[in-house]
Amino acid sequence: MSAESAFDPHAFETWDEATQRAAADRLRKMASGKIQAWYCTLGRACDGRPHQGFDYPHARSDQWPPPGSDWFVWLIISGRGAGKTRTGAEWLRKMSAKVPRMAMIGRRGPDVRGTMVEGPSGLIYVCERAGQSYTWEPSKKEFTFENGAKAFGYSAEEPDSLRGTQHGIAWLDEPAHMDLIEDVWDMLLMGLRLDGVPGGAKVLCTSTPLPTPWLKTLIEEDDTKVVRVSTYANFDNLDPKFQRNVVRKYEGTRLGRQELHGEILQDVEGAMWSHDMIHNHRTLDFDAEITPMDRIVVAIDPAGSNTRRSDETGLLVIGKRGDDFYVLADRSGKYTPQGWASLAWDLYETYQADKIVAERNYGGAMVEQTLFNAANGRALNLQQVVSRRGKAVRAEPVAGLYEQGRVHHTQVFEELESQMTEWVPGEGSSPDRVDALVHGVLAMSSGGGPAEIAAPEGRVRPRSPLTGLRSLA
Repeated sequence: MSAESAFDPHAFETWDEATQRAAADRLRKMASGKIQAWYCTLGRACDGRPHQGFDYPHARSDQWPPPGSDWFVWLIISGRGAGKTRTGAEWLRKMSAKVPRMAMIGRRGPDVRGTMVEGPSGLIYVCERAGQSYTWEPSKKEFTFENGAKAFGYSAEEPDSLRGTQHGIAWLDEPAHMDLIEDVWDMLLMGLRLDGVPGGAKVLCTSTPLPTPWLKTLIEEDDTKVVRVSTYANFDNLDPKFQRNVVRKYEGTRLGRQELHGEILQDVEGAMWSHDMIHNHRTLDFDAEITPMDRIVVAIDPAGSNTRRSDETGLLVIGKRGDDFYVLADRSGKYTPQGWASLAWDLYETYQADKIVAERNYGGAMVEQTLFNAANGRALNLQQVVSRRGKAVRAEPVAGLYEQGRVHHTQVFEELESQMTEWVPGEGSSPDRVDALVHGVLAMSSGGGPAEIAAPEGRVRPRSPLTGLRSLA
């Protein structure tokens, strides 16, 4: 070992007084257990469980950065609760020693603050566990590490906010779920030009999977290192209620393969809808106050019974504006007849719907009577539909509207979209949410303007707090 690289136990004597005090304070905190290192001495072979010298949970092998410096993107595709936020925050903290300016990009502004910085595994938490001081200015979305390096927060809803800025590294949380990811990615790459990182600028993407074209392309890039992590890798550190209510509920299902095991689910052969048909025309920036609907319906596919084995009641709110349709809400679930009827009335009034559309296959008199029992004297415009033709035949024109880009989901309706992309005509009955979707869209496909709502003389239908959802003129 050369003299230059040999350890000098007396080197601290040359430090200034402030540095010596800071080092002594750090040693005391380490001895008391107040400081906990994230990367342990076992390196990438560690499973993250407590062991000698590190008697607390710490980085697993999948939470270490890829070895070497010849990669550009570190892509972590994981299930819910797998520890991807902690991984991102710890990596950003570590890299603050190498680059003065870093970018952290969340789906929305609140996600940057609530998850990436102030969340239970965010930057504030990891800095405090490491005994490092910091400054966080939420109004500026600016996080300053103790050495002066800064991490700047950006919302994926505003790609142009990245224009003109420079960074050495970036952390994107949930990029597969960013509606404008292509624009965000373009703006980010143009600004990744600061030196300091071996092998050049680096990007960490932490995301639950979604088979978007952007994500599929990123995975195929030669300089992308893909790490897939299951929820079960972090199972011991998860809240028991999460284990019981989420993990057990979705284990063994197609949605569970995506949300728990981090699989990118490919389109099901024979299904009438693909993920791209839905995702490419999603309108997450939908604002009801500035996008009034011409018509709105509450669509119901009622279950025939209310037992643990009974089907769900499909219950959706769908609007139409011009030639386009908008899925505004999905409140499907298992209800008693009185339960779904009361909820339908609530949605009918909240969204100022023109009518309720309900399937009458379980008996038109039952559906009508159930709704009127829950009416409490309120006037109702009800349209009942009968499935005389096959489910696939009725669904085909609705799937065609999706292909044309004329149906927009105003948020990610996970269970509805799973049913849409998994149902193969001829293989089992069509799901209830899909049936409600088809009823609602078809009911408005051939109509003209807003339907007239009959009301007893002198009675005014209650107005909704969502006054901008549609024009009553």
